[in-house]
Amino acid sequence: MITVNDLKNRDNFFLMAGPCAIEGEDMALRIAEKVVGITNKLNIPYIFKGSYRKANRSRLDSFTGIGDEKALKILRRVGDTFGIPTVTDIHETAEAAMAAEYVDILQIPAFLCRQTDLLVAAAKTRKIVNIKKGQFLSPGAMQFAVQKVADAGNDNVMITERGTTFGYTDLVVDYRGIPQMQQFGYPVIMDVTHSLQQPNQTSGVTGGLPTLIETIAKAAIAVGADGLFIETHPEPSKAKSDGANMLQLDLLEGLLTKLVRIREAVGN
Repeated sequence: MITVNDLKNRDNFFLMAGPCAIEGEDMALRIAEKVVGITNKLNIPYIFKGSYRKANRSRLDSFTGIGDEKALKILRRVGDTFGIPTVTDIHETAEAAMAAEYVDILQIPAFLCRQTDLLVAAAKTRKIVNIKKGQFLSPGAMQFAVQKVADAGNDNVMITERGTTFGYTDLVVDYRGIPQMQQFGYPVIMDVTHSLQQPNQTSGVTGGLPTLIETIAKAAIAVGADGLFIETHPEPSKAKSDGANMLQLDLLEGLLTKLVRIREAVGN
């Protein structure tokens, strides 16, 4: 079983990347194969990301998934095929034990980071728990979310920065929060793509600023983020969820190559 100690204190950052939602087995395997090839070349530890279900949608007719069990089995297939850890998000306490049967890391969505029962249920699976910082919280306030998991007997915790609400339809990243949250003693990840969302658009579909992905990622590595979270897709415009702020898959290698150089420079 993977632990946070397997991910931190490395010479390089680690990467959590994949589609926003699991759309099908062929696409998941194709994305994973591409990213595995890149990360192996660049010596970046890799975790495949995919949501088995999307619970937080703007509209009732938005895509939510292909079926829980089907999607979770695909996540397991990806992990087994490439020998890599996998992560998915959970939304209710009953989902924790179910998802833990298929993936290595359970992710708590930003809007749910204060839900005590959900955090405790995730902790009790003994899996790594990745808590996304609420858009409405200061970095310092995340110590209490982390402590709930630790107090439930699980020290395998990670924190993900994903921007803070700024106005009605935008987010801003305060990079001071990365070293501040690292003081809690756990790895801190920068969610590059969700930080560029423009939620609550009048169309009912979340917008985004993907042209700034490189900017957000470079700054995160420069200030010492332990890992990066990037949603990627072969054709973001055709993605069933969050296409407006995802990175096109064929741009990933160039971006990661630049980021490795920044990490080397900062490390030296």
